Amino acid sequence: MAQGASLAAANLVAVVGGSLFVLLAGLQLYVWSLLALTLLSFLLFSLFLFQRRDLRQIAHDCAVTLMGVVYLAFPLALMVELFRQPNGRQWIFFVLLTVMLSDTCAYFVGSRWGRKPLYPSVSPNKSVEGAVGGLLGALVGGGVAVATFFPSLGLLALPVALFLSVCGQVGDLFESLLKRSFGVKDSGTMIPGHGGLLDRLDSLLFAFPGALFCALTGSALGVW
Repeated sequence: MAQGASLAAANLVAVVGGSLFVLLAGLQLYVWSLLALTLLSFLLFSLFLFQRRDLRQIAHDCAVTLMGVVYLAFPLALMVELFRQPNGRQWIFFVLLTVMLSDTCAYFVGSRWGRKPLYPSVSPNKSVEGAVGGLLGALVGGGVAVATFFPSLGLLALPVALFLSVCGQVGDLFESLLKRSFGVKDSGTMIPGHGGLLDRLDSLLFAFPGALFCALTGSALGVW
């Protein structure tokens, strides 16, 4: 997405750094993961010393590249940690089910009955009605999860599903905000006709950390 806006970002360093952070965090080598991210950030800063371009743009480019690492690597690392929790596999499927149903219902309800804009300056096609439809879709997903593969959540699945729907919708809006900021229509071209890879993942990037928060809080309180 930043590349589409002609930002001079060290893409290779960002990809390697983010991937290494996720790998080390997945192996529960948390100090090493932070050390790797810090050292690769310093390498990134060093690479910008050799950029022959407007010096006033360098700080902006560094910030954009580092934000990309944080935006992608941190949620993915937390997804791995969620999988390690008790009932981790169920939690992963719970997030996927509720967020996907939330996105789907938000789209169809908004397309059919959407009248009141939700955030027109960022995403003019999203509506309040669609957001409510997304919440209802998440409730359905939570109910299906309890009835099939995650009965231990019980009735608490409903507020958790609502919370994840809100996280996902905020993630969707934030990704739209980034696209507006960079002046691009799609976040990439990896999935032609579907707005880019990030457009498929934006909700999940916010929902996985939210789910880990719920899982850890519930475990600490002895709820599940």
